[in-house]
Amino acid sequence: MHPAVAVVVGYILGSIPFAYLAGKLTRGIDLRQHGSGNLGATNVYRTLGGKIAAVVLVLDALKGAIPVLLVRRFAVGDHLALWAVAAGIAAIAGHAKPIFLLWRGGGKGVATAAGVFLALAPVPTLVALVTWLLVVLVSGYVSLASLAAAVALPVAIAVLLGTGSVLFGVSVAIALFVFWTHRGNIGRLRRGEEHRFGRKARA
Repeated sequence: MHPAVAVVVGYILGSIPFAYLAGKLTRGIDLRQHGSGNLGATNVYRTLGGKIAAVVLVLDALKGAIPVLLVRRFAVGDHLALWAVAAGIAAIAGHAKPIFLLWRGGGKGVATAAGVFLALAPVPTLVALVTWLLVVLVSGYVSLASLAAAVALPVAIAVLLGTGSVLFGVSVAIALFVFWTHRGNIGRLRRGEEHRFGRKARA
């Protein structure tokens, strides 16, 4: 298999809007019109409950991991490590701009990026996931946890794999992307208006 096939598969898989499908199949609603309006596991949790959110979270992560694993298992040719990264980035791009929703209303890409990096660099990604969990438990803010994990990933890669690694540069780019997609959350965090599990946001 030519690795470019995995890049195309990555974008198509990434474009599958599992959160949107969950809303339509379970309650007949468009999640883009409920809660935060974001097609991510956090909004699924708030609107549809924890069990459905867990399923969406796993599926969103898998659609990031599968294209990377396709390159590693079945692709032939040169520069396969770069092709694996490209396939993962394509999945994240598909999640953010899904073709099946006419490139509108995608998610922020955190779960899909986690799936990509779990396949590319499992140990640094586990460090980032532990960081995410700790920040959620301490602060209650999922958005803040996602931002912290986005920072923790390149730091962990730098320590464990070195700053000369291709993955370090990619992880920095992904961290910047996560901050950009969370710019609204950052504003609400600064104003004290961000949703917090177990509590209502301040008016």
